[in-house]
Amino acid sequence: MNTTFSCVGCGKCCTDHHVPLTLAETRMWAADGGQVIVLVEAFLGNGLGLPAQQREHAERRSVRVRSGESQAHVAITFAAYNVGRCRNLDEDNLCRIYERRPLVCRIYPAEINPHIALDPMAKDCPPESWQQGPQLIVGGTLVDQELVGLIQRSRQADRDDIQLKDSICGSLGIRTTALKGDGFTAYLPDMGAFAAVLEQVQAQPASAAASEWRFHVSGDDIAGQVLAAGAQVVTEPAQSYAFISLRAA
Repeated sequence: MNTTFSCVGCGKCCTDHHVPLTLAETRMWAADGGQVIVLVEAFLGNGLGLPAQQREHAERRSVRVRSGESQAHVAITFAAYNVGRCRNLDEDNLCRIYERRPLVCRIYPAEINPHIALDPMAKDCPPESWQQGPQLIVGGTLVDQELVGLIQRSRQADRDDIQLKDSICGSLGIRTTALKGDGFTAYLPDMGAFAAVLEQVQAQPASAAASEWRFHVSGDDIAGQVLAAGAQVVTEPAQSYAFISLRAA
């Protein structure tokens, strides 16, 4: 498969998209007055919630935790919360922080997850974006070496940051996750408290002790599988977070 791409400046990729951030980018976003959303998903040690061929990548970007009598792997994403146009997009659809924009913005429209193939139909870019410009993919391989390097940096940041993200979540009382493939739990923390915890935890070594998490799931059938594996399932309605189900997606 060969794919060409050239940005036409439509601004659609900067509208209604929560942009994943590294910890350094999260600190910058918070300092600039932006809101951060915390998205959490996990799979169990027995593989529930994850195809076997994806396990290596998923484990590298997750933290090993406890849930009841089971082991789980929790992936935590700190993302720029963008409802509508990104706060840094000007009236001409130009980025006000272009020189220091997040890694994910630099990588778009390429995919960071090695198990997800780039599909132009799944992107918001108009058709003309894919009808001109330099070759992005040739024979199924990403050919832009600078872009390859950015993707590797993003993946490494996921691995480097995950222990501190878990500590930050613990300090904020974030300890409920969704099952990977079933949904996400989404938190909108108070940014004053978030920024304070971010700096406090950053100055301390991350704890090696496994934290304790619970699962919020979409239905009794999924709950039965999680409970059968020995993990904990929440029974009370969500209050401090929202559950985003992927079942209907």
